[in-house]
Amino acid sequence: MSGDISVTSELSGVGLQTLRLYERRGLISPDRTVGGTRRYSPNDLRRLERISELVGLGVNLTGIARILELEDTRARLIEENALLANSAAQLEFSR
Repeated sequence: MSGDISVTSELSGVGLQTLRLYERRGLISPDRTVGGTRRYSPNDLRRLERISELVGLGVNLTGIARILELEDTRARLIEENALLANSAAQLEFSR
């Protein structure tokens, strides 16, 4: 389930212009309908919570972008590691 920009603004406590700024800066990337309406997912809301947390700590938008990039890379590597571990276990089991 996803919401439009006004619903997301209300749920997240982040203003409309700030949501647009975050999108322009690449911090969030909501899906778009055929008509161009932004559609925010639950993952987008979690990301907005993280951005708000970092803003509250005094991190600037450039720093936030880097932190989010590193966190995304870490999550991807953890997932890849789990897949590799599973593949290794299956190879070991088949011996």
